[in-house]
Amino acid sequence: MGNGIPRAWVLQVTPSNAPAHSIFVKIPDANSPAREEEIVKRLIAWIIAASACCFAAYANAQSVDVKELVAAMKQGGYCIVLRHGATNRDQADTDPLNLDDVAKQRLLSDGGREVARQVGDAFKKLGIPLGRVYTSKFYRAVETGRLVSGADVTPTLDVTEGGLVVTPIENDRRAGALKKMAGTVPEPGKNTLIVTHKPNILDAFGKDWFEVKEGEASVFKPDGSGKAVLVARLQAADWIKAASAN
Repeated sequence: MGNGIPRAWVLQVTPSNAPAHSIFVKIPDANSPAREEEIVKRLIAWIIAASACCFAAYANAQSVDVKELVAAMKQGGYCIVLRHGATNRDQADTDPLNLDDVAKQRLLSDGGREVARQVGDAFKKLGIPLGRVYTSKFYRAVETGRLVSGADVTPTLDVTEGGLVVTPIENDRRAGALKKMAGTVPEPGKNTLIVTHKPNILDAFGKDWFEVKEGEASVFKPDGSGKAVLVARLQAADWIKAASAN
């Protein structure tokens, strides 16, 4: 082949909300510059087509019709992975090894509590039924879960932020646990709510959640085989707006 074209390329397509895909493409021999140009044109067209397929999941999650989603969620079968509500920025977790010492944790702000209540009211008005509610053991997650669901919650280490006070092995275990929970089919006619933290969400679902906001919900549809299929990512305001328009 000509000097300007490598004999093989390794392509990486990295869409948002989906894992990167590395593709090995072998370039066939060409006997003329014209043949080389034709091969390159075909390769570029193939890359564009492959990228479009890979970005489909991202586009679907971002352009979801909230009204249609709500109608589907009324029937149950979804898992809502929620980052806890807005917190006081002047607070920190100063004793993360003692999760019972709420006074030494970063807590929900007054605004965070109010928005969580409004999301809970929106779920009720929209008729979105919640079943099991799992939360981190940090109180900001427990309180968010209670305010949104209006019911008792189940705090668990499986979705509790570990950070630097647990081993990398334990952080990996928690990421796997969250991913498994998101892929577990809820009880009939219900939706599961999981309230957790940015690091847990990022570790479980990937770098496209790096900017996940406080109060942001990732809605997954378990496919029955243990896999969580992303359906939508919604902010608290989206639920509240949908309820006000209902």
